Amino acid sequence: MPKIANLSQNHGLALIVEDEITNRMILRALLKKRGYKVIEAENGANAIQLFQQHGPDIIFMDVMMPVMDGYEAAAKIKQLSGDHFVPIIFLTAMSDENALARCVEVGGDDFLSKPYSFTVLSAKVKAMERIRILHRDTRMLYSRMQRDEEIAEQVFSGAVIAGNVALEHIRSLLRPASVFSGDLMLTAFAPSHDLHVLLGDFTGHGLAAALGALPTSEVFRSMTAKGFAPQQILFAINNKLHNLLPTGMFLAAQFVKIDHLLDQIMIINCGMPDCYLIEKNSMRVKERIVSQSLPLGIAPDIDLKDEFHHLRVEEGDRVILATDGVTEARNSQGELFGQKRFIQAINGSHAHAYILDKLAIDLEAFCQNAPQDDDISVVEVPLIPDLLPGWEETTPHSEVRKDLSRHLLMQDHPDCIEFQLTLHGTQLRQADPVPILINYIQETAGLHEHRRPLFTILTELYINALDHGVLHLDSALKQGEDGFTNYFQQREQRLHALTEGQIRIGLRIQQVNDGGYIVITVEDSGVGFEFTTLSQNVTNEAMYSGRGLMLVKSLCKQLRFFEPGNKAEVIYIWNNHQ
Repeated sequence: MPKIANLSQNHGLALIVEDEITNRMILRALLKKRGYKVIEAENGANAIQLFQQHGPDIIFMDVMMPVMDGYEAAAKIKQLSGDHFVPIIFLTAMSDENALARCVEVGGDDFLSKPYSFTVLSAKVKAMERIRILHRDTRMLYSRMQRDEEIAEQVFSGAVIAGNVALEHIRSLLRPASVFSGDLMLTAFAPSHDLHVLLGDFTGHGLAAALGALPTSEVFRSMTAKGFAPQQILFAINNKLHNLLPTGMFLAAQFVKIDHLLDQIMIINCGMPDCYLIEKNSMRVKERIVSQSLPLGIAPDIDLKDEFHHLRVEEGDRVILATDGVTEARNSQGELFGQKRFIQAINGSHAHAYILDKLAIDLEAFCQNAPQDDDISVVEVPLIPDLLPGWEETTPHSEVRKDLSRHLLMQDHPDCIEFQLTLHGTQLRQADPVPILINYIQETAGLHEHRRPLFTILTELYINALDHGVLHLDSALKQGEDGFTNYFQQREQRLHALTEGQIRIGLRIQQVNDGGYIVITVEDSGVGFEFTTLSQNVTNEAMYSGRGLMLVKSLCKQLRFFEPGNKAEVIYIWNNHQ
């Protein structure tokens, strides 16, 4: 690489490439008068050697010379100079337009006609010096911008990407079109052990598109950790982005909640390409979820509750999420990869391999060296038990719980905390009391390690009271291929029309030196149900009015119902030393 002269001065080193000695002498005199030091070459080959040795600031190149002409020499010098701007002024008496055009094609920056004029020479040199200084300043700014982007990318990775979970099982294909990606993948566990996955695509790409990722990830993770439902999380993200992003910027998103029992998912598509549920053995598309909702950040206070799809799944199925950078990827002929090739990659995958392995190969073969126009992001979520954490870490061992419960419940503890919350009519449509109650329990009792089982207990009891008590929904509706869809459609319809009814939730928290217990009561205004099977040794979940009551029973010391079956009471015990 040639040395770079000190550009703070208005003169430097000039290289004259000319085979006629008389022309070199005239030009040398003019350039010295202008303040330049001069070196000379008789042909193009000699010019390249001097360029590599001395690194001149400006070059005056004749066209017709022996050994190597000016065209070839100029092209090689421009290649050697790389990103550094070294102006080449061609010396010519030619008037042939094709010859002049070729001078520009090989890297020439200007022309100087023979015979030489000092006035014209000075003007052209001044112009080249201004361009050279501008080029230097641009390079400095670009280098500073690159450094700033590298620092920002490190902050971005630490604040946004590092908090993701289950990445050892979730497969992703993430190819940004620049240093920063406008695409965003977030994953987090809810207190219930459900897994939330969000794939988003901000308008455009690069740093500007990535700015919305920080507030989005903050809302997503904090609300997921507190147990808020997916529709509430997206509602909050939408309002945050609507207030922050300029007009014309928004976030298209796909959001999936994977139930901890791996038997159902909730999924929504907000302005993104289709996402897919893939059957585990045949690799066929079981469900195709098209966009029916606005992207986030466009309008305030959007209600996405009715837009979620509730799908029954089986262990081993897969969820495929993707941004439009995949289907809109181009090859060198400008042809799009398209939806058809995307589906073919899915169907052509092996049942025991990741779909993304096949998709990555197909994309590479299709695009080859074509420039990438947009960020490419695909996420494959296999619905397998290893994807979700187990209950062992938060569930008390039965023997320890039995011994502690005998110790605690036989004592009289008047010093306790009691709390009661009642939701009436239309409040049942909008409010989700579980995150509020969990945060209250943690603030008063500090039970952070028991957040997940308590969240599950409260959620299942509340859903049971709302669905079966207030809304009078029958669990049998969930049976059949379209059972989940029909059940949740009726649920939303009845919720929307709800004007009366109530649910009362009570908490009594008792702490002692070695632990404590919580008594949770949930009472609804419904007519109740036949709960006598709860006192029998029955393991058939169909006997329970609500899918999760068997799980609740396994997590607590005691679960009992009161006549006529519209009031449940749970006693949960913890030991500080377990």
